Amino acid sequence: MSESSPRRLAGDDPAAAVRREALDRLEDCRRAGVDPLLATVLVSDASDDERFMDRKHDLCAEVGIDTRRVDLPADAPAERVYRTVTDLGDDPAVTALFVQVPLPDHVDATEVRRCVPPEKDVDCFNPENLGRLLRGDPRVRPVTEQAVDRLLSAHDVTVAGRDAVVVGRTPTIGVPLAHLCCRRDATVTVCHSRTRDLAAKTRTADLLLTAAGTPGLVDGSMVSEGVVVVDVSVTRVEDDDGTTLVGDVDAESVGTKAAAMTPVPGGVGPLTMAMLLRNVVAVTAAGATNG
Repeated sequence: MSESSPRRLAGDDPAAAVRREALDRLEDCRRAGVDPLLATVLVSDASDDERFMDRKHDLCAEVGIDTRRVDLPADAPAERVYRTVTDLGDDPAVTALFVQVPLPDHVDATEVRRCVPPEKDVDCFNPENLGRLLRGDPRVRPVTEQAVDRLLSAHDVTVAGRDAVVVGRTPTIGVPLAHLCCRRDATVTVCHSRTRDLAAKTRTADLLLTAAGTPGLVDGSMVSEGVVVVDVSVTRVEDDDGTTLVGDVDAESVGTKAAAMTPVPGGVGPLTMAMLLRNVVAVTAAGATNG
């Protein structure tokens, strides 16, 4: 076991730097007479999803970016969801569009993705934008993928040559994270709900990235000495002591073996929000230039 605590891969300082970069570019937009407007769509009754959306709108309000929020109940008809996203995408006042996932089972996520105009997509949600990302010609990069990339660089974590294991394969997080590791010359294994013997796979990692949304999924018995851990997930857990935010990784047991790991909260989260701000401004500026 490690004799000292793992190095803390905190996101606050790099997030502050990204935010400053975004604000500089925002001022450039405003001097050019362009004002961003972020529209968001949430199809959920879950309080955690509502809080997550609150944070996005609060962030924009802090810097004076206008927003338009549409919250639909989880049982809203699929056609209503498609129409809502299409109408926002068609509105010339909307410069950036974000749809919260996961969507309810009765809503075709692929159809919703097609409803988001590629040029207003702030999270690489549209299929065209995801395809461009995977072929190395991105119009926009997913905010979480960018956050992890910046976090690893800010803390001088070497990726090239590592055996990276990504737990989770969602199109918005898991797949882009695997692509990021490939792009930075790691050897990558992607695990998911159908993976046999997850622990055997995670023990091969010297760089472990988790994005499963399952609290405590990975414990100390499932990692090797010296692993670097990036826990992307944040889940609100209620117990007798109140509410706690936790990740996929059991921090206490994994921390006895890890060389470095992200805290939850305070790791990837702050950078993800800063990258959203950056993407809103970047998409707006690109739309004004191309328009």
